[in-house]
Amino acid sequence: MEIGISTFVETTPDVATGHVISHAQRLREVVEEIVLADQVGLDVFGVGEHHRQDYAASSPAVVLAAAAAKTKQIRLTSAVTVLSSADPVRVFQEFATLDGISNGRAEIMAGRGSFIESFPLFGYDLQDYNELFEEKLELLLKIRDSEKVTWRGGHRSAIHNLGVYPRPVQDPLPVWIGSGGNPESVVRAGMLGLPLVLAIIGGRPVQFAPLVKLYKRAAAQAGHDGSKLAVASHSHGFVAETTATAADKFFPSTQYAMNVIGRERGWGHYDRASFDAARSLEGALYVGDPETVANKIIHLRKNVGITRFMLHCPVGSMPHEDVMKSIELLGTEVAPRVRAEIADWEAGQ
Repeated sequence: MEIGISTFVETTPDVATGHVISHAQRLREVVEEIVLADQVGLDVFGVGEHHRQDYAASSPAVVLAAAAAKTKQIRLTSAVTVLSSADPVRVFQEFATLDGISNGRAEIMAGRGSFIESFPLFGYDLQDYNELFEEKLELLLKIRDSEKVTWRGGHRSAIHNLGVYPRPVQDPLPVWIGSGGNPESVVRAGMLGLPLVLAIIGGRPVQFAPLVKLYKRAAAQAGHDGSKLAVASHSHGFVAETTATAADKFFPSTQYAMNVIGRERGWGHYDRASFDAARSLEGALYVGDPETVANKIIHLRKNVGITRFMLHCPVGSMPHEDVMKSIELLGTEVAPRVRAEIADWEAGQ
């Protein structure tokens, strides 16, 4: 059972003062967070790609490379790479470079992305949303599988027997499929035999169990061993010494960020009652003391079937020292509890 962190490198206003830190400062803080995550024994750290003012990481591979030389064990992944609006050749080259710098610890989490800013920025039409992803995923996997590539599609110039370099340390370079819970994307991942990441950020996480079964079934039908395929969750959360402290510290900035996105997408107002309800055992927020968060992750593993849990922290800007403390507690107290409990449970299966 792997435990890790994901971040979008947020730069939202401090809810108490209105101050907004610079993109440069937040990027440096995230490198420190990755280094700490490695030191406390976490398995993976993911950085999401965004192209808007309130997120600082438009190039996850560069951020992760900055941390790669300062870390030893932790795996480094995008969360996600917006493949629909990216060039698969450059994506592969960037992460193969990261793989070399980290000596085989890079991963790509490929997704469509839940924000649309990158499409007009890079000259793509949102009407081609699905077709772009399918075509570019095909090319990315072709590059991964072969040094010399011949390929033709509808949205990029053709490639005829050209080499793509550098080649990664890992063979193959891991490519995960990120999904918000769309059955089609889950089936696609299964049929391709690729590991799956589910963004479980609302509702009841146990409702994702049928999607995991669908994924495994699609993999089996395509001739893949579903028992060997990894399934991850990406879920909002925060760890503190006490549950009350965790809730009180995490709510204000999370409310701010969720309501900004909510106004853009027509969601209802996010209030403390909604937040507190999601902190229950059956809810999608992993907020509390180490025992509370560990128990929720264990519950998710046993009832949904995930093999990797990524705590998305923070959602809106929080003091750097609070985020660092949460990472420390996740690595030193939550992860050991989860790993021990799951190991015992699996031994009894």
